[in-house]
Amino acid sequence: MNNQSNYQRGGAPRVAFVTGAASGIGAAVCRLLAAQGVAIAAADHNEAGLATLHESLGCDARFLSAVLDVRDEAAQQAFVRDTESRLGEITDVVPCAGLARSAPAETMSAEQWDLVLDINLRGTFLTCKSTAAVMLPRRRGSIVCLASITAKGGQPGRANYAASKWGLVGLVKSLATEWGNRGVRVNAVAPNGVDTPMLTAGVPDHFRQAVMLDRTPLGRFAQVDEVAQGIAFLLSDAASYISGTVLEIDGGLTAGYLTHRHGTDYALDQH
Repeated sequence: MNNQSNYQRGGAPRVAFVTGAASGIGAAVCRLLAAQGVAIAAADHNEAGLATLHESLGCDARFLSAVLDVRDEAAQQAFVRDTESRLGEITDVVPCAGLARSAPAETMSAEQWDLVLDINLRGTFLTCKSTAAVMLPRRRGSIVCLASITAKGGQPGRANYAASKWGLVGLVKSLATEWGNRGVRVNAVAPNGVDTPMLTAGVPDHFRQAVMLDRTPLGRFAQVDEVAQGIAFLLSDAASYISGTVLEIDGGLTAGYLTHRHGTDYALDQH
């Protein structure tokens, strides 16, 4: 099947360039694509995490890694060149590098604001720009960015994070309109809470349980592999006519409003 093939349309081998690859969704994407035979170029600031990822992929995987800061354009460009030299032409791009630094807006420091916007938005833009430089002349490629359901509404204590994800959606739609007629598709996924250490460390337990899970019809958080499956679909030829789309992977959270107890409304209690 095309969406499980390690070959792009036209017979070219697939090579995926993934940032934030050492853990969480980025690592899950690398594992899923490698299992499909796609070569993996993995970037992260966590060298030990990259080594663990490489080990998890097995000795048969075609793998290259680099420790880099996604805010460093020259470092990203150098890794793109290294990837194309050693693995082949980049066909798939997944900018997963991101973080959150929560604080009330009135006390949020300029450093907290800048860090989140620089990593989540500027870093994603530089990944897209660096890889598009080689994909656009070939007129093929697919990029899937990591947005969030926070890009659909505000969230107290996360003005920086929300701004970065709203900006990312604008970036995705702009790039899709600019690059589509040159053969490069650009999409994003928007997960709800994902069961990762970032969620546990960044969101208080009472909020996760009493608010996030309570308002999620499926009644649980996503697993990283479930988000990776959505990303893999958007990368694949099965999504060849999809561009500029934000795929919500949210367990039904954004399907409605005024919900609680996994979608059971008070009005239904009267029947």
